[in-house]
Amino acid sequence: MTLDLSRKYKIVTYVPESHANNVREALARAGAGKIDNYSHCTFSVKGITRFKPLPGSNPEEGEVGVIEESVEERIETFCNADNVENVLKAIAEAHPYETPATDVYLIGIAS
Repeated sequence: MTLDLSRKYKIVTYVPESHANNVREALARAGAGKIDNYSHCTFSVKGITRFKPLPGSNPEEGEVGVIEESVEERIETFCNADNVENVLKAIAEAHPYETPATDVYLIGIAS
């Protein structure tokens, strides 16, 4: 096994179950999740997200001023440095929320 220290990024986003497949497909179309002869490589885990829409927000779920709980999937994938902006744009376009919670981490990939 070798460690490739070229610039790769782990992308993590949280999405309602109802839109998880759409976001996974958008990630793959944008070039994320490719390992050798495999594409669409992601990892997901389900959990509960909680949020309170503030005045001025336009929530997909819930009401302004009321704490909301929703079952969501945490979707993890990765991409090369030259795809990060396209991947983030794809998430924004496929995600139902006006501000998707998304994390970007610089990583090394073992192969």
